[in-house]
Amino acid sequence: MEDKSRDREYCLSLLKEYTKSESLLKHAFAVEACVKAYAEKFNEDVKYWGNVALLHDFDYEMFPTAEEHPFKGNEILKEKGFDEEFRISIMSHADYTNIPRTTKLMKTLYACDELAGFITAVTYVRPSKSIDEVEVKSVLKKMKDKAFARTVNRDDIINGAAQLELSLEEHIAFCIEAMKKEKEILGL
Repeated sequence: MEDKSRDREYCLSLLKEYTKSESLLKHAFAVEACVKAYAEKFNEDVKYWGNVALLHDFDYEMFPTAEEHPFKGNEILKEKGFDEEFRISIMSHADYTNIPRTTKLMKTLYACDELAGFITAVTYVRPSKSIDEVEVKSVLKKMKDKAFARTVNRDDIINGAAQLELSLEEHIAFCIEAMKKEKEILGL
């Protein structure tokens, strides 16, 4: 049996089956870009890590409540034959699942999830709406503005960098660079 967890085309088709929102699709691609870049940096399985990131919120549009997401997604992925490590890694990205982040993959997904969304929001308020204009200092400045992208949990961003044992500045810079490499697909 082929390993679906390393088949991006299969994972992408699954994402698009459950997610129609352009912004949610772009969020999946942004998190994927950051997580894959970290997989390369850490010498890990880039395809596997990328697909975990790609599918981390695939069930969110259909099942947006804390009672359902990511639990429904976990059930769907189990039915489709995804291994436990893949599924538990996804489950761990939400604090309320109470799954401890014990692996580098879990910590990386958590660290990149909110930050990728925040960097996207910062990009949209740049005059050119281009990620090429986004700098670490502008992201840090916007993080202090509680009214800006108010649904993004700043503590998750800070804690995510700490779990990766990186300074916040290093983590932000790394994710900006990862997203720049994928700016066409991200529309940034």
